[in-house]
Amino acid sequence: MTITVDRIGFDFDGVIADTAEAFIRLACTEYGYCGFTLEEITHFELENCLAIPRDVVEKIFTDIMIDSLGAGLTPIPGAVQCLEQFAEQSAVTIITARPLSRPVFDWLDHFFTGKGRDNIKVVATGDHNDKVRYIHDHGLRYFIDDRAETCIQLAKEAITPFVFSQPWNRNRHNLPTVADWQEIAALVAPTP
Repeated sequence: MTITVDRIGFDFDGVIADTAEAFIRLACTEYGYCGFTLEEITHFELENCLAIPRDVVEKIFTDIMIDSLGAGLTPIPGAVQCLEQFAEQSAVTIITARPLSRPVFDWLDHFFTGKGRDNIKVVATGDHNDKVRYIHDHGLRYFIDDRAETCIQLAKEAITPFVFSQPWNRNRHNLPTVADWQEIAALVAPTP
């Protein structure tokens, strides 16, 4: 299967940006919750799998969402290179459940250069369960997300999802997966 760039969209946190690494680091350095690993994050709602109070989890994610650069949020390996190549061919669409797009734009401005950055659209939905509408509005047929529940919802709405493999989505779906950006690059063909 090959997919043209103009038909596929991408989630931001957990697919493009390594939000789990930032969370683990900030939980330890800022709040003293150390000693857990990525593999122990087995549920999307972290308070269901880690011994960290919900209010601390929410505070850490709020810090990451409001000031992604200040929180030290880094790209998932290969994401920037692939997306810059894709953006040279066609517009790239990122649809995030974040409520604010400005921190994502600031982050993109920091990590991306030239045309790659100028050809990337960001839609902030503010809700994991409201991505379908925006995916359809942008004419996308495929979407990559790390939240299994979102991908299951997309599949019911005539959108082909790919689950970006993370510990929190294992054994929660029977949908197609991608393990990394090398696999994503293999799926996406140049736009004619």
